[in-house]
Amino acid sequence: MPTLRDSLLQALQYDAALAMVLPGGVWSATEISRQNTPGAFDANKELKPSALIRWSTESPDGPYTSSSRAYFTIYFYQRFGEDVIQQAMERVFKVLHRQKVGEGVWEVQWADDVRDQQDEALGAALSTSRFVVIRIR
Repeated sequence: MPTLRDSLLQALQYDAALAMVLPGGVWSATEISRQNTPGAFDANKELKPSALIRWSTESPDGPYTSSSRAYFTIYFYQRFGEDVIQQAMERVFKVLHRQKVGEGVWEVQWADDVRDQQDEALGAALSTSRFVVIRIR
């Protein structure tokens, strides 16, 4: 049985419309880097539009002893500009918000966005979308 992380990653990786917008792919790793996520870079080692899922906290919530809220953030990267990031954020919202993705999930909910940031290490534009998963563990 796939983990919650795997189910969410597959939902995004297998979405054809999102794949067209993010040719660098969607990753679940500690960071976007040439070593950890080589497919996020082109032949010249320049960053392609891509996204990274990172998990943060999970806490008890709900009527059952095993129900919880698990938070994750999707980091969207683009070398120059924000146009691709904005398209990708809208597509991810449509794919995940108010959906049941994975085993034991009641619902995935969009929590918030942070836009127009800069990742200094990559020299790229950065925006994030945070989601919460309500589930039974």
